[in-house]
Amino acid sequence: MKAIHRSGVIRKSNDRARQVVTTIIGIVFGFFIGASIPSVSFNKISLPSSLISSFDVAITDMHRSTTVTKSLESVGSTSVPKIYVPTNPRGAESLPPGIVVSESDLYLRRLWGEPSEDLEKKPKYLVTFTVGINQRNNINAAVKKFSEDFMIMLFHYDGHTSEWDQFEWSKRAIHVSIRKQTKWWYAKRFLHPNVVASFEYIFIWDEDLGVEHFNGDKYIELVKKHGLEISQPGLEPNNGLTWEMTKRRGDREVHMVTEEKPGWCSDPHLPPCAAYALSLSLSFSSSNDLVHGWGLDFALRRCVEPAHEKIGVVDSQWIIHQVIPSLGNQGQSENGKPPWEGVRQRCRNEWAEFQSRLTNADKAYLTQNGKQ
Repeated sequence: MKAIHRSGVIRKSNDRARQVVTTIIGIVFGFFIGASIPSVSFNKISLPSSLISSFDVAITDMHRSTTVTKSLESVGSTSVPKIYVPTNPRGAESLPPGIVVSESDLYLRRLWGEPSEDLEKKPKYLVTFTVGINQRNNINAAVKKFSEDFMIMLFHYDGHTSEWDQFEWSKRAIHVSIRKQTKWWYAKRFLHPNVVASFEYIFIWDEDLGVEHFNGDKYIELVKKHGLEISQPGLEPNNGLTWEMTKRRGDREVHMVTEEKPGWCSDPHLPPCAAYALSLSLSFSSSNDLVHGWGLDFALRRCVEPAHEKIGVVDSQWIIHQVIPSLGNQGQSENGKPPWEGVRQRCRNEWAEFQSRLTNADKAYLTQNGKQ
């Protein structure tokens, strides 16, 4: 029994030795075989594209995981310090301030490449038109008056958008299409101050403006030269009805004051004798249900100080108001009246409503702060 036991032990030891030797020989043999064969690229092997993509993503993720610092989310909820920043925008209090951006922009971005290389040139100014397809030739003429420093944005009140691609510039423009709305309805919703903050000047224009005597770059030069923060081009005095303040004067570059009919101006520094421009520049009202903008012209002076020095009319860059009743035609006929009558009546009603709301808001503020 003892001899058998020894024999068995010896045989077992020999088996283990043989396995060790075989393994070493296999490793050495495999090393020489691997060194003698050229490296093979996945690109030279016919693999399904989906499989290659999977390899690419996996390799990229592995590389990133070794080079990028881990975020707080990756270390487990029990180890994450609590963040609360009350000065952040509502809903973002739990984010670190360094990741919160208060402003966005309207710059068009690519779907590929490095984000930092998306924009070869950033437009400095924004021009918006509220348009219908019937005025496309007039808008085309107007757009040509603005250089590449101006971004073009069209608000379509009639639902037609693809037809504008007949113009090359339209393919680079921003199109917003909601039927039967006004320019101030669009402006309040798509030109929020946080979105358009990157632009130095913003033009909000109608579609029926003749621009034969207008140049966008020269206009910007003049408003900067004279320190105008809210402005409009002068209007041809012999076309349409308008305030004296907005009429073009042929003997100067700009003007900030005028004389109106007797009794129309309670103060020479107040509208409509000064601090007044038609709604060709951007302004916002908190009254989102009021969309026509009548009365906003008189309230623009609240946006700048002193208003009678920073609101003006550029005379040497002037336009013609063609008075095309396109917006009125978007109304609805009621009680046998034409569509434009209902639109005009709502304009009047909104003007009165806006004045009432503004007056009440002024009184409430002054009372709350003990100034009345």
